[in-house]
Amino acid sequence: MVTDVQRMDQADLLDLQQQAARKVGGSVGFRDEARSGVPTPELQVIPAGEFEMGSDASEYGHQPHEAPRRFVALERPFALGRYQVTREEWEAFQAATGWEPWEWLVWPSTPRMPIFNIKPDSIQQYLDWLSEETGKRYRLPTEAEWEYACRAGTRTPFAFGEVVGCRDVHFNSLFPYEERRQRRRWYIPACFPLSRPLDVGNFQPNLWGLYDMHGNVQEFTSTPWHDGHQSLPRDGVYRRDPENEWVVTKGGSWFDAAVNTRSAARRRRNIDEMDTNLGFRVLRELDD
Repeated sequence: MVTDVQRMDQADLLDLQQQAARKVGGSVGFRDEARSGVPTPELQVIPAGEFEMGSDASEYGHQPHEAPRRFVALERPFALGRYQVTREEWEAFQAATGWEPWEWLVWPSTPRMPIFNIKPDSIQQYLDWLSEETGKRYRLPTEAEWEYACRAGTRTPFAFGEVVGCRDVHFNSLFPYEERRQRRRWYIPACFPLSRPLDVGNFQPNLWGLYDMHGNVQEFTSTPWHDGHQSLPRDGVYRRDPENEWVVTKGGSWFDAAVNTRSAARRRRNIDEMDTNLGFRVLRELDD
């Protein structure tokens, strides 16, 4: 039996996270050592629990494919990347394996900028390499794991509450949340629009210590796309469907309106797709 984390207060949620870390014999925040000494992603322990996934029509920005709201139980704790995988972390993989991007691609301009323009098959190569380097199993999170970790016990549109601004989340500041919700015709953007991601960690983390879950770059999950949560299994894991060429991405990006950075927001992307607003973060399974 797992706990409904959305019925807990912040102190109890933090205690639950600490308990999960102690149970696996470590700290809430940690990183694995690679055999070759290369940098590996920083991780945060996320406790097991139950939550209600998705949104309904009462939430501003709601889309039909975010419904119906469904309870999902995650029976095991896991560790999730504190940040989106960065260029410097990806370059360690490049140096070790000889992987090279196409020369004509736009590439992150700073070491701490999230990696983008990467296809899922290349991401899987990175995850396999990271697993071999550390002796631990790394993979992409499922959509349910991602949203559970993003919400960190909240039911609100954002992990930070009912509303966010461009000083909280890196979205397209021409399309803010509250001003659009109020249907204001005229407003001055509070931030200058930027047509690129920012270095990871520029904004506050959620309660469980995860940065940029809202905005910056969209993040691949391992979940095949379905047009809603009607058939979502209790554990949030769909069976593989080799004929489904679409996957769920979460989090929104610098290119997207604020409504698309909500916890429940989801977007369909092709399994061969890559873009300057599309990256990922890792999930590391925890030993019992």
